[in-house]
Amino acid sequence: MPAYQFTAIDASGKQQKGVLEGDSARQIRQQLRDRALIPVAVEPVEQKDRQTGSKWFQKKITAYDLALLTRQLSVLVAASIPLEEAIRAVGKQTEKPHVQNLLMSVRSKVLEGHSLASALQQAGRFPELYTATIAAGERSGHLDLILDQLSDYTENRFAMQKKVQGAMIYPVILMLMSFAIVMGLMTYVVPDIVKTFDQSKDALPWITVALMKASDFIRVAWPFLLVGSVVGMFLLIRFLNTTAGHYAFDRLTLRLPLFGKLSRGINAARFASTLSILTRSGVPLVDALKIGAAVSSNWVIRDSVNAAAEKVTEGGNLATQLERSGYFPPMMVQMIKSGEASGELDRMLERASGMQDREVTAFISTLLALLEPLMLVFMASIVLVIVIAVMLPIVNMNNMI
Repeated sequence: MPAYQFTAIDASGKQQKGVLEGDSARQIRQQLRDRALIPVAVEPVEQKDRQTGSKWFQKKITAYDLALLTRQLSVLVAASIPLEEAIRAVGKQTEKPHVQNLLMSVRSKVLEGHSLASALQQAGRFPELYTATIAAGERSGHLDLILDQLSDYTENRFAMQKKVQGAMIYPVILMLMSFAIVMGLMTYVVPDIVKTFDQSKDALPWITVALMKASDFIRVAWPFLLVGSVVGMFLLIRFLNTTAGHYAFDRLTLRLPLFGKLSRGINAARFASTLSILTRSGVPLVDALKIGAAVSSNWVIRDSVNAAAEKVTEGGNLATQLERSGYFPPMMVQMIKSGEASGELDRMLERASGMQDREVTAFISTLLALLEPLMLVFMASIVLVIVIAVMLPIVNMNNMI
């Protein structure tokens, strides 16, 4: 039964919006009249989504919403509630209209005979790992277990995201305030101070001359710098959205000392977790490898996993292929090798995934802890240079006197 989004007016003249299910828009209007509501607009949820335009203007499902609805769906499915009723119940629990519309659209597809994974994929707002994992659960007949594992994964991902966001608030505010203070000094304070040196016949220190030229340049060219920064950022984003730009950025990221290690760690943890869930669900190893490659955020690592999948198809060893790529930690490769030898690959992948998650969490915590003092030292160094450039001529004049 399709879902329709309606806009109606009640007896007091207030506008009400919501989602109802019916065979046709005419039936939805009749339901609204039965509730003493005057229908204004009734549109299918899918048509409403298409009318919102491009993906830029569509409200995305957040990590919190995804974790919450996955956990609720997991509990209801484990309680042997029919899937379409479980989706309907989860949709009624949410307070966000766009999430409710999305779930009702998914339920409509399920009622039409589509699988849950197919309905989620057609909705177009769920991660590829999410739909691939649910598809594996449906194929293996253990959707309740897969949803439980997936809910743990989404909750951990949300917790990590909130931790990083919370830790970044102070450094970002510090950076913005420091930048504003430095620009204020260079634009208003420094020019007034260095005016006293203009009439001096003595040669000024080179650092003072450089500061004066930098201050003059910023005062004259700041509108062009602002426009240039915005245009440059726009062009950079457009370039990164291209295939060549994405590959160039991923290669550069892997070469950087700290960010390369972080990227390898995150992708290794995500790959191990995906492969663990899929192999436990009975998905063939080659198919699981292709899905694990697809969820990688780094395209260079994704291509290396796809190449490893091809070698495994030809009879190669998974651990050997991952080791040759050079993008996976030696301990994780050794654990996979042990799992292949013992026939317990899924269990070893689960342990490797947990180990990688802990290492990535610790590494991110260390980086965030170092970021605050580094920002303070960096901005203090800039202020120190400005103070030295201003004070050196004064000290030289005092020495001459």
